[in-house]
Amino acid sequence: MPDFLTLYAQAQPDKIAVIDDRGGGEVTRWTYRELEEQSNRVANALLSLGVQPGEKVIWCGPNSQQVVAAICASRKAGFVAVPLNYRLTAEEAQYVVSHSDATVAYVDAELGPMFADLLARVERLRHVIVYGGPAPDGMLADDFVAAAPSTPPPDPNPEAGAGTMIFTSGTTGKPKGALRRARPEGQDTSAIRLVGLIGYTPDDIYLTSGPLYHSGPWGFMGGALALGQTVVVQRKFDPVDWLRLVDTYRISSTFAAPAPIRMVCALPEEVKKRYDRSSMKRMIANAAPWSYALKLQYLADFPEDSLWEVYGSTELGVDCVLEPKDQRRKPGSCGKPAPGVEVVLYDADGHEVTGTGPDHTGELYVRSPGIYEEYYKQRDSYDNSRRGDLHTVGDIAYRDDEGFYYICDRKNDMIISGGMNIYPAEIEAALEQHPDIYEAAVFGIPSEEWGESVHATVVRQPGASLTPADVMAFSREHLAGYKTPRSVDFVDELPRTGSGKVLKRELRAPYWATENRQVG
Repeated sequence: MPDFLTLYAQAQPDKIAVIDDRGGGEVTRWTYRELEEQSNRVANALLSLGVQPGEKVIWCGPNSQQVVAAICASRKAGFVAVPLNYRLTAEEAQYVVSHSDATVAYVDAELGPMFADLLARVERLRHVIVYGGPAPDGMLADDFVAAAPSTPPPDPNPEAGAGTMIFTSGTTGKPKGALRRARPEGQDTSAIRLVGLIGYTPDDIYLTSGPLYHSGPWGFMGGALALGQTVVVQRKFDPVDWLRLVDTYRISSTFAAPAPIRMVCALPEEVKKRYDRSSMKRMIANAAPWSYALKLQYLADFPEDSLWEVYGSTELGVDCVLEPKDQRRKPGSCGKPAPGVEVVLYDADGHEVTGTGPDHTGELYVRSPGIYEEYYKQRDSYDNSRRGDLHTVGDIAYRDDEGFYYICDRKNDMIISGGMNIYPAEIEAALEQHPDIYEAAVFGIPSEEWGESVHATVVRQPGASLTPADVMAFSREHLAGYKTPRSVDFVDELPRTGSGKVLKRELRAPYWATENRQVG
């Protein structure tokens, strides 16, 4: 059966597939016919360089039409697409390129100089194709792709092993390549049922609210194209420009981490009022937990029935869904298991947790047709995170008597103080209710008396004057004494991974540098 993009190019050739709007009147539109042709050229250009179906191909760059074409090209030709976070340092990028065993890279001109260095350093990397600007010496440019045939590439052998390999954020160590092989069309019925639950239609207009190298924005953008929708690409996030795009194109669907939406909601009222937000129907909250305070801020600015939350991961896909009707009724919950997904909790002794409520927590395991196949070249890490066909990413959770799940925290982020298990996410959610706190990260630091004590790193709201004593006093009003931060510091912004998750490892490291033991 032809690729779905080929079918749409025949059935709706003149419908706009991708809009690349960078502001200032610089707008480029590709129809489904044009996206099909460009994707075919990229696929055929890569095949002409000797890349075989099943081999790894790096793509790297800010969101653009060319990135969308690279994603489609890899699927069509049967490659394993490996997105590279363009924000990485040269050293970090070298690790991913080398570890992935990619032989060819397709990169934005902004990254040309870095890849010139990588081409010399990574022996297996043979070719780099640069798009959107001049190519450094020894690399191929846009004209190489433009000369390739615009007809569909040969159908790859289904046994070749096409798919994706997305490197996890590395919040607790070196990134791991989560490899997911392509499944025959229609086999993953859980994805089809999720589309039906959320209510997507071909008329939705999807906006990329995060970098496409991250599994969530990539996955939901891919779903939008699979349904024949129009995708609006924002090259790099800016909150005012994001509102402009929502207003201009009547955006009805997106996927967003908490950080960008927090920036949108924090804009002055006079700025937000300039843009119509009523078209938003399906805001998918994920990538990191949205605090209840942030959800309330969002619902004050956008349609009440638009907020969906999904819990999932690069490795396990979408595992739980919290519908709009339950956002206020179930604060702190990530919802019920997604269609076709089974969720099981295990305690520290390996026994299944059958009780309900916060006193019955366990590590969350998932059985689903949408999970990954392996951590590339790190089989031990893969085996250590599963029980047969049940898999985990180390999150601790409990469920209530209605079957709604609540993520307490990452297993590695849990604080053990005086023998008590303390989950930072609960404390962060409480602190973010303070009107002068923009954001908070909570983690454990060494304590001679308790083993660990609770520490909070806080970002103040602009213009706010807040002291550590203020933070601790507010915490005591909302949390049990043993959960109250014993120390507080302030920063202008929190360090993050490319996908928007807070890098607690970096925040924690100075406190543990002289200790013989480590956490996280």
